[in-house]
Amino acid sequence: MKKIDLIAKGFKAIGSTPRLAVFLELVKAGNTGLSVGEIQEQLDIPLSTLAHHLRFLENAELIHQEKKGRSIFTYANFHQAELLASYVLKECCRNEKQTPKRKTA
Repeated sequence: MKKIDLIAKGFKAIGSTPRLAVFLELVKAGNTGLSVGEIQEQLDIPLSTLAHHLRFLENAELIHQEKKGRSIFTYANFHQAELLASYVLKECCRNEKQTPKRKTA
């Protein structure tokens, strides 16, 4: 997959309010992540709907999940989040026209 395709997939994944909310909760949780139950409780999202959003985010490589005992823990993929942000920011002002400097008297 081309880098731009992966970036587009990431932005598409966080392009819905519920998925962005899920992702932000995971970012706030840091490296400890959250169980699926904790995410559901914090955002008051039905489990089946949350599962759909988690799959979408996982397919975009923005999160990963691990089973620990009887619980599934979900973690933000900070590397992928940084890729999204840096991809856009590296283009900042690239085509901005230079304004001539004024002469000072």
